Amino acid sequence: MALLRWDPFTALARVDDEFDNLVRRSFGAPREQFVPAVELATEGRDVLITLEVPGVDVENIDVEINGRTLTVSGERRERTDETQGKVLVRELRYGSFRRTFQLPRAVEAEQVEAEADNGLLRLRVRDVTPPAREPQKVAIRTQAPAIESTAAEE
Repeated sequence: MALLRWDPFTALARVDDEFDNLVRRSFGAPREQFVPAVELATEGRDVLITLEVPGVDVENIDVEINGRTLTVSGERRERTDETQGKVLVRELRYGSFRRTFQLPRAVEAEQVEAEADNGLLRLRVRDVTPPAREPQKVAIRTQAPAIESTAAEE
């Protein structure tokens, strides 16, 4: 007769998986949300933000500035075609998205330029990075050693 060791963590993980499956069957699987990939770069004193937004109409994208926060939000809507048959596999993601970026200082809307082309949204935020400063020397102070006499003068 083989002896089996009981592992409470494995049993707990199995119960957790079964509970997740029960919730999915009862309430439906959550839809995967569309989150555009981002690339951040600097060019001189400007910050460049590029978002991948293929399939998103420009009319469905908002760019807002509030203090030091730049927010890009929008929605990639599912395209329905009445002649379309039954969907067998769905890996495309649809839905609303919202990306926020902290800027180094308060920015006015006039400093932001936005351009959309071939599924990319490019934002240029002008004059937000401080200019490069020249290195400066720092003086080092020294203390002159104190001369002490321990011998009594004769």
